[in-house]
Amino acid sequence: MDHSKVSELQTSDLLDIDPDALREAERVFAQGILDTMAGKQVLRAIYEETRVVVVMSDGSEYYFYGFMGESKGR
Repeated sequence: MDHSKVSELQTSDLLDIDPDALREAERVFAQGILDTMAGKQVLRAIYEETRVVVVMSDGSEYYFYGFMGESKGR
């Protein structure tokens, strides 16, 4: 293995990820999915370790990953 190439990759600007930009991209992506659900009925939602699965009454399933939000108590 060429360790110099690995070292270059580790210091690469590609690894400098802006967390706010990542959250915004995830929000926009999730909103796009939610927009396609308008008028449909949710049959169930399943909370898994790495994602949330929303199953619609027509049998379609939507997958949401990487939630970076918070719950709000009532």
